[in-house]
Amino acid sequence: MIVEVLKRATTGIAVGGIYTFIVLSFVKFYGVDATVSEIWLSMLGSFIIGIYFGLSSFIFEFHDWSYLKQTVIHFSLSITIYFIIALSTGWVPFTPLAILSNALVWIAFYTLVWIGFYIYFKKVEASLNEELQNKK
Repeated sequence: MIVEVLKRATTGIAVGGIYTFIVLSFVKFYGVDATVSEIWLSMLGSFIIGIYFGLSSFIFEFHDWSYLKQTVIHFSLSITIYFIIALSTGWVPFTPLAILSNALVWIAFYTLVWIGFYIYFKKVEASLNEELQNKK
């Protein structure tokens, strides 16, 4: 279990680092000046969010919970963690319009990712069932 936690946390840090690099590339090419402190804070935020998403996948391993319960808990925790980090790092200004618009974009992105994973795992399920049928 400890190895799996470390593996998922490390994967989350790697993904957070990749996202940070992509954003920093845009910052560099558009000539935006950023201080080392701002870059450091953004990297820290990306790493924390990456670790969270790496570890939050454990929520979907509670097989006695319904998909709805898993999704609602994951969504609620995810949007809470995201906004704590996003507001703390200055990614999202602390204004009602910025928070609302960012929440709507976040919800749309979460929904698209959820639908993508749902479709993927339905195909995996169908493939496994087909293999079982062929072995009979």
